[in-house]
Amino acid sequence: MLTVLLYLLLGCAVGCFGSLIGVGGGFILTPILLIFYPALTPSEVTAISITTVMFNSASGSAAYAMMGRIDYKTGLIFSAAALPGTIIGTMLIPFLPKAEFDIIFGASMIVFSAMIIIKSRLGDRSSPPDLAGRFRITRRLRDKSGREAAFSFNMGAGVLISLGVGFLSGILGIGGGIVHVPALVLLGFPAHFAAATSHFVLALTALSSFAVHAASGSFIGIWEMTAFIALGALIGAQAGARLSSRIKGRMIMLLLAAALVLAGIRILYSGIVGVL
Repeated sequence: MLTVLLYLLLGCAVGCFGSLIGVGGGFILTPILLIFYPALTPSEVTAISITTVMFNSASGSAAYAMMGRIDYKTGLIFSAAALPGTIIGTMLIPFLPKAEFDIIFGASMIVFSAMIIIKSRLGDRSSPPDLAGRFRITRRLRDKSGREAAFSFNMGAGVLISLGVGFLSGILGIGGGIVHVPALVLLGFPAHFAAATSHFVLALTALSSFAVHAASGSFIGIWEMTAFIALGALIGAQAGARLSSRIKGRMIMLLLAAALVLAGIRILYSGIVGVL
């Protein structure tokens, strides 16, 4: 019973914070699993993480949909672009030794920390809608609270970024939102609409990765752990989406970035020792 409660609490924390900043939460959960459950294989770690991302993103997307913040047209295009990379990345996991996986993920954690710092400094810097250029798209959105946004972005660049994020999501089981949200803001999306649209994309891409894991038998022996962590994330995501309008999470994000650097160094070291 205590173990189940811990899984639920872990899922709630990951879901709440992930939804709060517009990501799936896999980049938080995966290092925890690698450090505290070293016996898990890369396939098992990514299967648990991507399932949590799927439930978290689906729950958060439902909340953001009720707020009217999702750009569905763009989300569907980016999801289609990310799909091939997600499937390929997921299929490659069984061929990746644990030590090499630790090295890749540890190094990625340090990079993701930089992405968090970038996102915390970007604020709501949307691009004006009258910018011209090849592949440039204009969007005019209004959420249920009356917040309006007219902005433009380069669709071609967004598709290429989504393709890379999809591969990263599949092979590391992190969802990819930690890269996608800052990327959307850099492209020109207002921050609140970037977080909501990214969540929608994550829900669709995580579903494809989950299907590959299920078909390959990755959940054998870990289904109970996966189910309770994912259930916790489902609950936590609702709270995070609602808190997103009330809390300025810059300091929380900076502290998280510092924690991820330390976790990344720890995992990277373990991988290097394993290789040597």
